[in-house]
Amino acid sequence: MIRQITIAVIFAWLIALMPQPYVGDVKAAPKMPSFELEDVVSGDPISSSSFEGKSLLITFWATWCPPCIQEIPNLIKLQNEYGANGFSVVAISVDQEKGVVQKMVNRKEINYPVMMADKAVTRDFGGVYGIPTSFLVSKKGTVVKRYSGFIPHSVLVKDLQQIIN
Repeated sequence: MIRQITIAVIFAWLIALMPQPYVGDVKAAPKMPSFELEDVVSGDPISSSSFEGKSLLITFWATWCPPCIQEIPNLIKLQNEYGANGFSVVAISVDQEKGVVQKMVNRKEINYPVMMADKAVTRDFGGVYGIPTSFLVSKKGTVVKRYSGFIPHSVLVKDLQQIIN
């Protein structure tokens, strides 16, 4: 009996430790929450209202997160491909030190706004419990999809084209 319980516990533990794929369902407020956060480069406040009328991919990330770093070239490419069509990537860092984020932005030549998170913004987006976590937002400000984990570029393009067209 003890052996069966031990095997069940080990099995449950292994399932819990399995990597999680991206998830494209909405588990947050259907409307994008409003926020005002500090831009990492300029230090100026950036308000969510400055993105009105744009489709957005809002991504919560950190400099110490390997999948987040792996995703940066795809996000730069997405910004280059769709930025002229009323789209913007918006990165919100959950790092503790702004200086570390600034260095990463410069080193990776990030071409989209990067801001520092506060507790309110992670809560208002329905809870950000792991990173990267991203939200696809329509031009009307509706959260269309929530992704957990690394998102392949092809998936982002497919989903973005559905809300742009």
